Amino acid sequence: MTLRVNDADHRVELEHSATLLEALREALGLTASHKGCDDGLCGTCTVLLEGRRVNSCLLLAVAQEGREIITIEGLVAAADADDGRHPLRRAAEDRDVLRCAYCAPEQHRPATEAPAAGDAPGTSVVTEIDLPADAPVRLTADEVRDRLSGHVCRCGAYPNGAGAGQDVVV
Repeated sequence: MTLRVNDADHRVELEHSATLLEALREALGLTASHKGCDDGLCGTCTVLLEGRRVNSCLLLAVAQEGREIITIEGLVAAADADDGRHPLRRAAEDRDVLRCAYCAPEQHRPATEAPAAGDAPGTSVVTEIDLPADAPVRLTADEVRDRLSGHVCRCGAYPNGAGAGQDVVV
């Protein structure tokens, strides 16, 4: 089968039961997404599928043929022409986000998913409920914290990492 990952087609041979996470890590060598809880709760396996955040540990790879998949490596590769760094990386460095990278795929969610997905009010418990249905959600600090609640951060870089994600979209 062929998987389209980070703007490139990759021909892979997989078991029918292989998850997208297994395909990314084992067949393609893209190891930034991690296997954490294996239940879709921790966010360490997060990738963008057609612009939406998904838990790659829960999806069968064979069902993703022909769909656009972006991993954290793909975000890093989409560097800014000014200094060669992705805006997320620049924001993380500006905020001194030192991390083990275990939670990196989920930490970048507010900055990558919200603009692409056209989030509507009601996305989280802190979203302003009086916004029109087609209005973009402002990513306040409370909104970012709510969207990242429940994700696993092993090294404690969460506060600065969440702030760096907010810097990119605000």
